[in-house]
Amino acid sequence: MINNLMSDIKWDDRGLVTVVVQDYQSGKVLMVAWANEEAIIKSFEGGRACFWSRSRRALWLKGETSGHYQLIKDIYLDCDGDSLVFKVEQVGNIACHTGRNTCFYKRLDVDKDQWINNESVIKDEKDIYGKHG
Repeated sequence: MINNLMSDIKWDDRGLVTVVVQDYQSGKVLMVAWANEEAIIKSFEGGRACFWSRSRRALWLKGETSGHYQLIKDIYLDCDGDSLVFKVEQVGNIACHTGRNTCFYKRLDVDKDQWINNESVIKDEKDIYGKHG
């Protein structure tokens, strides 16, 4: 059954697909990540969001280090088959490694020609990871 689902996904030349992660209740975009076939299968089977870290070149179970897991409530495939949306329950209300609810916390202020932080830090990075960053 999973193989049939996987064949509908159009992977890029690196074997990856874009995954947009949204809060399942509010619809707020929490983050964007990449996933390979193994990450998608683990996500389907385990019910927790799993991705492929391009920088570490390794599977990445979201929340494995921080405890801020993403429990998958729904999965959508776009019309072209080249991106997914995971609708999740964000454990601890923190999706970003900076300790914020969302990775999209910088809003463009056109009048000031700069990025403005529009999300408060819920928990300091040092308290999440035991060190800075």
